[in-house]
Amino acid sequence: MPPDPGFEIHVNNLGDWRVSEDRLAEACRGALFSEGQRLGEVSITLLDDDGIRSMNQEYFRKKGPTDVIAFPLHGPGEPVLGDIYLGFEQARRQASELGIPLEEELPRLIIHGVLHLLGYQHPDGEERLGSEMFHRQEELLKDFLSSFPG
Repeated sequence: MPPDPGFEIHVNNLGDWRVSEDRLAEACRGALFSEGQRLGEVSITLLDDDGIRSMNQEYFRKKGPTDVIAFPLHGPGEPVLGDIYLGFEQARRQASELGIPLEEELPRLIIHGVLHLLGYQHPDGEERLGSEMFHRQEELLKDFLSSFPG
């Protein structure tokens, strides 16, 4: 990827979690670039369970915390503009349940959010694991982890 492909990535850590904001921004930047984007602005906000639960209820009428919510704010043919909200505590639980490092789960969720910003969708439940979006997410994550390890 070129040194500055024209993305502005803003990371807002609303908790006292120790995370590499650069790593999260790089996961976002890499996914955008790999998907053919060259310009854009994305805001990433890390929320606690209460914050992401409230958004999940308000916007999707779903109860409980979720891992990632994305809102595309751009129109067709316009540079990417969007917000990604990451449920940090949910991400930490998922990483623990899957037996993987949080440093792998966080970029996975950022990439997932980017794909939603770009119009990808997936079915709910276990069927999502066979979706085009899930396969693309895992390809992008593999590329990211090999170029931006640990």
